[in-house]
Amino acid sequence: QVQLVESGGGLVQAGGSLRLSCVASVRTFSSYRMGWFRQASGKEREFVAAIRWSGGSTYAADSVKGRFTCSRDDAKNTVYLQMNSLKPEDTAVYYCNAVNNNYVAVFSSWGQGTQVTVSS
Repeated sequence: QVQLVESGGGLVQAGGSLRLSCVASVRTFSSYRMGWFRQASGKEREFVAAIRWSGGSTYAADSVKGRFTCSRDDAKNTVYLQMNSLKPEDTAVYYCNAVNNNYVAVFSSWGQGTQVTVSS
C-alpha cells in the first residue's frame, strides 16, 4: 500500500513563503508524475501543481502559476512544493499524490496532508 507523508505547512503572513515536502513509499517513484492538491475548508480538493518524472517539466494551476513550483528528489522519494507570494486564499490542507496526464490523482489512498494558513 502506498504511503504519502506531507510536511512543512504552518502559519505565514501574506507575501511569505513556505516549502512543503512529501515522501512517498512507492517503488519506482521516479517513474511517476507527482502532483500537489489542496482542500480549503468547505471546498472540494483541487489540483495545484505537478512535475513530470526525472525532474522534467512542471505544470501549475492558473491560481498559483508564477508563485508555486514543484521539484523532486528521486533518491529520497520526495516531491516538494515551493510556495512564494502566499495569499490568504492559499489557506488549505495540502496533499500530494501521483497524477495522470489529466492531473487526476492516481493513488486511491491519501496522506494526512499538511495545513497551510496564510494571514492577511
